[in-house]
Amino acid sequence: MSYEDIQYEVEDGIATITMNRPDKLNAFSKAMVEELIDVIDKTDADDNVRAVIFTGAGRGFCAGADLSAGSKTFDKSDRKSTGTMDGLRDGGGRVTLRFYESKKPLIAAVNGPAVGIGMTMQLPMDFRIASTEARFGMVFTRRGVVMEACSSWFLPRVVGINQAMEWVMTGRVFSADEALAGGLVSKVVAPDELLPAARAIAREIADNTSGVSVAMCRHMMWKMLGADHPMEAHKLDSRGMRDMGQLPDAHEGIQSFLEKRPGNYTLKPSTEMPGVYPWWEEREFE
Repeated sequence: MSYEDIQYEVEDGIATITMNRPDKLNAFSKAMVEELIDVIDKTDADDNVRAVIFTGAGRGFCAGADLSAGSKTFDKSDRKSTGTMDGLRDGGGRVTLRFYESKKPLIAAVNGPAVGIGMTMQLPMDFRIASTEARFGMVFTRRGVVMEACSSWFLPRVVGINQAMEWVMTGRVFSADEALAGGLVSKVVAPDELLPAARAIAREIADNTSGVSVAMCRHMMWKMLGADHPMEAHKLDSRGMRDMGQLPDAHEGIQSFLEKRPGNYTLKPSTEMPGVYPWWEEREFE
């Protein structure tokens, strides 16, 4: 796929995805749905990519849905509810579900306004860092619609139900400092420090960890958010340790530690995940 509304580059094991509609503060478009899904397919298939950074071109991260269609922007009454991509399904939800299934860690470098889908697309990412210029908003109640992109599942798990309720019920736009205090982002930095801070996290992962271990741990934590008892985690941990412990990366991890040198991990997340993976049932849209 050739990209129109995003840019994609890979350098030294780190992929950077830039939403690229700066004249519209990177407002979310129909093209972005397919392009963001496709680009995560690419990063999952490329074993040279160890971490993925998302940011926006210009002064915005993503200003939410493109409202240029006017008052009927969200009116789908003329579409058939077929459950297909061009029917009933929420495009933002298709994107966040694909982010959720990523094998690579995802890092949001929020450089400016991030409202509506600009905020909800970040929720299944693993790290969120904000510039002091960033602004956030779950503005759906002020647009007469409902929260989307699976955010009713993600947001309370990321920031807790009390904070989620306040931001959603009021629909107000809030600062990067409030996002930090509320647990949405892990740090707030000056604009010129934003991408270096995101790359520092990506570099730490790329230089020191097993890609297969990272993919496994990422999915273990996300999937266990829905478990009803810690026994489910114990069963998964035990099977994961059994399967991973006999693979080359586990041997290398111990040997490199004993020899006081960096590990040289060779397993490929694209093709060499352990037998326990995936342990969940695929969900169908109904």
